[in-house]
Amino acid sequence: MEVTHSIEQVRICVKNAVSQGKLIGFVPTMGALHEGHISLIKAAKQKCDFVVVSIFVNPTQFGPGEDFDKYPRPIEKDTQICEQAGVDMVFNPTANEMYKTANITWVNVEKLTEHLCGRSRPVHFRGVATVCTKLFNIVRPDFAFFGQKDAQQAIVIKRMVADLNMPLEIVICPIIRENDGLAMSSRNKYLSVEQRSQAVLLHKSLMLAEKTVKQGLRNCAEIKKQMREILNESSLISVEYINIVNIETLADIEEIVDSALIALAVNLGTTRLIDNIIVDVR
Repeated sequence: MEVTHSIEQVRICVKNAVSQGKLIGFVPTMGALHEGHISLIKAAKQKCDFVVVSIFVNPTQFGPGEDFDKYPRPIEKDTQICEQAGVDMVFNPTANEMYKTANITWVNVEKLTEHLCGRSRPVHFRGVATVCTKLFNIVRPDFAFFGQKDAQQAIVIKRMVADLNMPLEIVICPIIRENDGLAMSSRNKYLSVEQRSQAVLLHKSLMLAEKTVKQGLRNCAEIKKQMREILNESSLISVEYINIVNIETLADIEEIVDSALIALAVNLGTTRLIDNIIVDVR
């Protein structure tokens, strides 16, 4: 496995792989890798011949007061994980390599970014869309793999690729969870023991929603009310949002008539966690 900080070296290696008729798979990450990331790498290995993983904590997707400075960066452990998973190349650029000059060109995906996390993180998706565009231009993958845990991000990137006629396919992979249901996240390590014990309520609230939908409840206000009651069992949890939205537009809906995304964001102390499920009543 090759590890490089150089855009040019990535291009050379990928060009060589393509010349050998290999399909290129790409897994963009911010590092602090866990089983969720490994599941994306496994999916890439199954579908592609040459797999690139990027490890880059992208400064442009963090707003003022967010956790950019303290975001975990265990690069040695991450590269070991990649090597064990069979990755062909790790791209670990510096911020200066990715943004050689002050950025004045941005990729904005409208409408989809106005909902859910976009309401409280107004610059986040501009940074995500821009860095993904840059990474896609560097790696030139045939397939790029994203996790369902960051559902809004995956939907935004998929639409961006379609709208801009980018020559790759976005593959969205299932959420990987801890044994108690908590969605795996690099930010879980911020949680204290007590906060971690309460974090399971996120999954509990989503499972209640899924159960009530299966039993015939379609009114979104009532579903959200029941979810909030679960989350309110903990005084440590501050709910940012609970939304039930159209899976394509991410706009709020009042009644579930086909498929819907049920998504939530909470704060446990200074740690922000998100989770979601998709329900389909057809």
